Amino acid sequence: MRKLKLQVQMTVDGFIAGPNGEMDWGTWDWDDDLKQYVTDITEPIDCIVLGRKLAEGFIPHWAAVAANPEHPEFTAGQKFTDTPKVVFTRTLDKSAWNNTILATGDLVDEITRLKKQNGQDIIAYGGATFVSALIKHGLIDEYHLFINPAAIGQGMAIFKELDSKQNLRLVKSIAFDCGIVVLNYKPKRD
Repeated sequence: MRKLKLQVQMTVDGFIAGPNGEMDWGTWDWDDDLKQYVTDITEPIDCIVLGRKLAEGFIPHWAAVAANPEHPEFTAGQKFTDTPKVVFTRTLDKSAWNNTILATGDLVDEITRLKKQNGQDIIAYGGATFVSALIKHGLIDEYHLFINPAAIGQGMAIFKELDSKQNLRLVKSIAFDCGIVVLNYKPKRD
């Protein structure tokens, strides 16, 4: 069965965005080692799942990067643009993006169906609501939490919807020169 990975930026106090979606706390001058880490976790993927809100910025951003061979992130732009995407939505009835389909059914059923398909790993990107639902239903097989060197006191959290404890096993932690620490966890499933 395919694995569902989560890659998400977080503050040290556990928020993925400020109360109004602000990301001004993020560290974006990534060192080469962190860029290579992202390349390593995204290379074996052949499907990206996104929440609708994040998709509205993510897909056009990476398409623009992929259209500019001079852009420093051109290779990443190509990867994110060429990889098939599934956008989870309750409001859209057709996809406005190339290489992208919409999932409008039950989240658990849709993710389970994707995981059972032949293929490589799947990676999830999304806002607090989408990612919280993935976590709540135990759908994440591998966490890549990018802990940024900032605390914001309040904001959007991704573990707030848990209604029972989920134990995780630390696979590795890596501190990067830019100040981000990546915590890689897998669920402890008995």
